[in-house]
Amino acid sequence: MIAIVSQAWTLDAGAEADAYVAGWEDFATLLDAEPGYRGRVVLRDTGDPTHFTNIRYFDRLEDYETLIHRPGYAERIDALGTHLQLETPPVKQVADVVLRDGVS
Repeated sequence: MIAIVSQAWTLDAGAEADAYVAGWEDFATLLDAEPGYRGRVVLRDTGDPTHFTNIRYFDRLEDYETLIHRPGYAERIDALGTHLQLETPPVKQVADVVLRDGVS
């Protein structure tokens, strides 16, 4: 299993952050049907409520790469990006999951 971990900062801690969260909730319609997709966690920093960490779990890196080339994926990412501070570019990391509790 791999994890795709990304960091993002919204334009503000109010309406823009709420819209970003709603966008991630909507994103589930695309993710849930994706082969190899195992779940996600979206975290919001308590010290900086504009900072979000998104963790998506996949069986293999190839499953994630297939997803990002699906029709509609880029448009959904672009829609999420409208709520972000793009002068602080989102950071993405691919990691092997070596220990997991409660993640199937």
